[in-house]
Amino acid sequence: MCGIVGYVGFREAAPILLGGLRRLEYRGYDSAGIATLHEGKLYLLKAQGRVDDLLARLNGRRLPGHIGIAHTRWATHGEPSDINAHPHTDMRGIVALIHNGIIENYASLRTELERKGYAFRSQTDTEVLAHLIEAFWIGCDFETAVRRALSLVVGAYGLAIISPREPDTLIIARKGSPLILGIGEGEYIVASDASAIVEHTRQVIYLEDGEMAIVRPTGYVVKSIENVEKTKEICTIEWSLEQIERGGFEHFMLKEIFEQPTSLENTLRGRIHPGRPEVQLGGLLPVRDRLLQARRIILVGCGTSWHAGLVGEYLIESLARIPVEVEYASEFRYRDPILYPDDVVIAISQSGETADTLAAVREARARGALVLGICNVVGSSIARETEAGVYLHAGPEIGVASTKAFTSQVAVLAMLALMLARGRTLTDAEILVYVEELYQIPEKIRRILDIRPAIQELAQRFKDVTNFLYLGRGPNFPVALEGALKLKEISYIHAEGYPAAEMKHGPIALIDENMPVVFIALHDGTYEKILSNIQEVRARRGQVIAITDALDPTLEELASAILQIPGTLDPFTPLLAVVPLQLLAYEIAVLRGCDVDKPRNLAKSVTVE
Repeated sequence: MCGIVGYVGFREAAPILLGGLRRLEYRGYDSAGIATLHEGKLYLLKAQGRVDDLLARLNGRRLPGHIGIAHTRWATHGEPSDINAHPHTDMRGIVALIHNGIIENYASLRTELERKGYAFRSQTDTEVLAHLIEAFWIGCDFETAVRRALSLVVGAYGLAIISPREPDTLIIARKGSPLILGIGEGEYIVASDASAIVEHTRQVIYLEDGEMAIVRPTGYVVKSIENVEKTKEICTIEWSLEQIERGGFEHFMLKEIFEQPTSLENTLRGRIHPGRPEVQLGGLLPVRDRLLQARRIILVGCGTSWHAGLVGEYLIESLARIPVEVEYASEFRYRDPILYPDDVVIAISQSGETADTLAAVREARARGALVLGICNVVGSSIARETEAGVYLHAGPEIGVASTKAFTSQVAVLAMLALMLARGRTLTDAEILVYVEELYQIPEKIRRILDIRPAIQELAQRFKDVTNFLYLGRGPNFPVALEGALKLKEISYIHAEGYPAAEMKHGPIALIDENMPVVFIALHDGTYEKILSNIQEVRARRGQVIAITDALDPTLEELASAILQIPGTLDPFTPLLAVVPLQLLAYEIAVLRGCDVDKPRNLAKSVTVE
C-alpha cells in the first residue's frame, strides 16, 4: 500500500523522488520521507503527514546526490509519526531503506537483535530489516548482506535500500509487494507503481516474488534471493503522463467518474461490434474450451471488485446458466475451499496487486483449478500469475475510491457471460440484441453525467445526515452495496446496502424522518416489489431517494427525490444505476470538506493482508 520510489543516475535525485512521491501519495499519506547520498554522506528527512508536510520541513533546502529513495506511508506497525516514517536506518547509519509490506516475524527478530545490543527508535516492523542488514554486513558485500537478511524474513516486502558504503548502488527486492524498475538512458527509477515512472521512461521490468535487482548508473542485474541471475523482459507502459493528471477536474475521482464513457468504450473496443452476434475476448482463447466446460465459476475479489463479482454472478447465471459463487478473496484461502479440476476461479482486481486476491489466486492454482484474471494494470502480479485473463483497458485509476474500474469490470463480466451463453442458452439473434445494447451503454452514461446539477442539489439536502440506507434487487443489490461503500469511503457517513426485501428483516428498525433511503427502482420484474418496499419506508416517515429509468405517478408521489437514468436491458442496469450513486457520494463528500482523493485510513491497491 505504501508508495516507494528510488533513483540512481546522472541527475539530482531529490526532485525526481519528490515528484514520484506526489504521484504515489494515493497509496498512503500518513507520513513521508526521503534519503539521498552524496560524497559518502546520508541526507535523511522525514515528516508525519503528507508530502506537502515533508516539503514544508525541507523548506527549500537542497538534498544533494544522484541516488536516493523516498516513501509515502500507509501505517501498519506503529502510529503515524516522524519516528515511524520511512526511510529507516541502522544504528550506525550505514543502511537506509524503505519498505512496503509486513514482516510477520518482526517481533522475534527484534527480540533477538535487542538481545545482541541493537537499539530501536521506531515501533515499525521495517526497522528490523535495517539492523539485520547491518548485522550481516561483516566480511561480505552489500548485496550478500541484504540477501542474508532477507533469508530470515517471513512476510511480504517491496524494498529499496541504499548505503553510504556503496554510494552508487541501489538494491531492490520483492516478495508479495509490487516493484517496477524503470529503465532510462544512464538512469533508473524504481517504484511500487508505474505512475511515478512514466514521466521519465515507459520502458520497465517487473520484479517477480523472490527477486532482487542491483542497480547502478552503469546498469542493473536481476537475481533470485538465492543468487541465481535472471533474464527479464523489458515491457512498455501503455498509458501516458497526461492520463495520470487531473486534466482540469477538481479531483481524480470526479475525473474518473466522467471518464467512464471513454473507459467503457476502451473496454469494449475490438471485443464487440454492432451487427455481429459474438464477443471476442482474445485473452481467453487459450482456455476457451476449459471455460465452456466449467462445472462452476468462482469469482474472487475485495471491496469494489467483490461487488463487481456479485453483479457478474447475476450476469453469468442468468445468461449462460452456469453456477457461480462469489468469494471474498480475503477469506478464500483461510476456509479450506473445496475446488474441483473443472472449476474456474476468476480473480478480479483493478491493480492486479491486491494481496488477498493474489493469495487466493495462488491457493486456487495449488488446488488444480483453472485460474483467470480480470485486472486493469498490464504486467501486474495477477496478470502474470493467472493462466489467462482479460485486461480492462480502463486507463490509470488514481482516486482511492474506485469508479471507472467497477464499470469496466462489470462490462468484462457481461461480455464473458455472453461469450459463454452463445450457442448454449442464447441464439445468435438474442446475442445480437445484447451486444448492440451493451455498445450503447457509454453514450447512456454520458447522458447520466448531464444530471450532475440535480445530484449536487440533492447532496446539499442530505450532506449533514449521519446514516444512509441503499436498497436494490437482483443485479442492482450489489449496486446498493457499492453506492453505500462509496459514501462511507469518502464522506465518512455511515451507510449500508441491502437487498430491498431484507429491509423488513432488521434495517427497518432504523428508519425515521432523519433516515434517507436510496432505492434503485427500475422498471424490471421487481418494480412492483420495490414500490411495496418504498411504501414501507414512507409509512415510517423515511425519506426516499429513487433512481429510476421511467417516471410514473406512484413513484413521484412516494419519493422525496428522483434521479432518472436511461433505460437498458435488465442485465446491464448496474452499469447505469451506479453512476448517480458515485456522483452523489462525491458531491456530499465535497460539501462536507472531505479529502475525496485521499480518504482517511484508506489507500489505493491494498498490497498487505
